[in-house]
Amino acid sequence: MGQWARELGFSQIGVAGIDLSDAEAGLMAWLEKGFHGEMEYMQRHGLKRARPAELVPGTLSIVTARMDYLPPGTPTDWQGTELAQLGVPERAVVSMYARGRDYHKVLRTRLQRLAERIQAAVGPLGHRVFTDSAPVLEAELARRSGLGWRGKHTLLLSREGGSMFFLGEIFLDMALPPTEPTSSHCGGCRACIAACPTGAIVASGRVDARLCISYLTIEHPGSIPLALRPLMGNRIYGCDDCQLVCPWNKFAQPSTVADFAARPALQSPALLELLGWSEADFLQRTEGSPMRRIGYLRWQRNLAVASGNALHGGHLSAALAAQVRAMLERWRAAPHTPELVREHVDWALASQVAHGLAFTAPGSAPRSPAGAAAPPAS
Repeated sequence: MGQWARELGFSQIGVAGIDLSDAEAGLMAWLEKGFHGEMEYMQRHGLKRARPAELVPGTLSIVTARMDYLPPGTPTDWQGTELAQLGVPERAVVSMYARGRDYHKVLRTRLQRLAERIQAAVGPLGHRVFTDSAPVLEAELARRSGLGWRGKHTLLLSREGGSMFFLGEIFLDMALPPTEPTSSHCGGCRACIAACPTGAIVASGRVDARLCISYLTIEHPGSIPLALRPLMGNRIYGCDDCQLVCPWNKFAQPSTVADFAARPALQSPALLELLGWSEADFLQRTEGSPMRRIGYLRWQRNLAVASGNALHGGHLSAALAAQVRAMLERWRAAPHTPELVREHVDWALASQVAHGLAFTAPGSAPRSPAGAAAPPAS
């Protein structure tokens, strides 16, 4: 099965059992404290995440898989290059996983092919494939099946691949022997905790999603809290900071899957260029991308915050600042601009004094209050 998986672009596979009962208390405590924010689907599914046989009746074992996503051809010094981008306010930063094709489609297709190969070898087989698309405790299943350990940022870490990979699962109605889990290798390192711009990693293995920039730019549907906007810098979709500083990511491997090649428009885009995208441009240039799911409204909201941070920092040339302001004024004046976007544009165009916080280079951004601790996120 391992050879089949490698031929399909997977880096590693494992097998997990279906008894996740010891993860239920932590999951419910995390939900009860509201650390899932407005991701109401997590509350709705509740304990189903920890009960695979309820999600897919008849499930007896779960094949887990990981697939590297660093764009093919990524240089060895990619961590430093990505960190440097965070200090260039005239640029906008898109999380690395989202620069290519939508991973949901890529992994589902290849997991299905792997399941079909297994079925061809063993006979009739009930199965379903998942990747970040159903109430599944993906990282926990991957940990139990030996694909890695949970880092202090709650992401899965591998000694061979860092954390720059996607996870997927095949639920089977056939019992397979589980693979052995691996031990943790984070030791006393707290780099990810220190690097989080908003203090979302409130303790080792504990994340308050409501503070996470990935949540704010992707999952959060409404107004971004005022205290968090300056901390977002120029990140417009997702945030990689905790992974960029992780020592284990020096072992991250470029993907062998061409679908994850970075689209030039999303590699290191100019903020001004993105401000010029119409909704039609957005839909056309994000076709087949995971970014499409946030829609044009959140896209504009996120760009308004990045623009405000660039303007308030005073690091743009006078000419570029004038162009950014002119584009935001055009948005504000447009008759059909949604109120949510207009509110963030008003914030961006307000004076630096009114905000009191400016664009800050990575590593020196002020932290928001971390709030109460949460159990490990799923």
